[in-house]
Amino acid sequence: MAVSPFDPNTAPPGPRITLVLGGARSGKSALAERIVAAHAGQRLYVATAQAFDEEMKARIAAHRDRRDSGWETVEAPMNLPAVLMARGKTPEMPVLVDCLSLWLSNLMLAERPEEPAISALEAALANSRAPVVLVSNEVGLSIVPDTPLGRRFRDAQGILNQRVAALAGRVILCVAGLPILLKDLPEEDPT
Repeated sequence: MAVSPFDPNTAPPGPRITLVLGGARSGKSALAERIVAAHAGQRLYVATAQAFDEEMKARIAAHRDRRDSGWETVEAPMNLPAVLMARGKTPEMPVLVDCLSLWLSNLMLAERPEEPAISALEAALANSRAPVVLVSNEVGLSIVPDTPLGRRFRDAQGILNQRVAALAGRVILCVAGLPILLKDLPEEDPT
C-alpha cells in the first residue's frame, strides 16, 4: 500500500501544526476533518462561524452533521487565540480550527485590529502542545475586490495565511477536491 500524507489510514503522524488552504468548496474542511479524525480519542472542533442568517445556519449544521460523537465543539468567532491557549495544553486532544478566514472577517467587521490578533494567534500556536489543523481560504487567486474593505480583507488574509504557513510543519492546498502538498516537514520531537 502506498503511503500518502493525505490518507489518514496510511499517513505517518503529521507535524504539530497543519494548515489546509483552498477556495470555496475545494474540499479543505472535509480533508482537515479526516486528518484530525484519524487521531484516536476525543477531538476538539473550534468553530469561528457566526450564524447571522438562515443560509449560514444551514452551512454550520451541514458541517456539524458530518462529524461523529468523538468531537467536542467550541465556538470562537473572535477569541480564537484564547481558546487555543486554554485548550491546546493537552497533546492527546487534537484541534481543528475551521476557519481562519471567518475569524479574520469577524475581527474586521467588529473593527478590531488584525495585527495584534494575528500575533496572539501565532503565540497560541507556538505554545500549543496539541496537534492543530487549521483551515483557511486562499482568496488571492480571484479578481481584485471592488471595495476598500474587500481589498483590505484580501490583503490581510494573504498575510495571515503566510504567517500561519511559516509556523506549520505541513501545508496543503485543496483545488477541486484534490490536495496538493506544499510543505511537509518531519514530525516534530515532542521533547
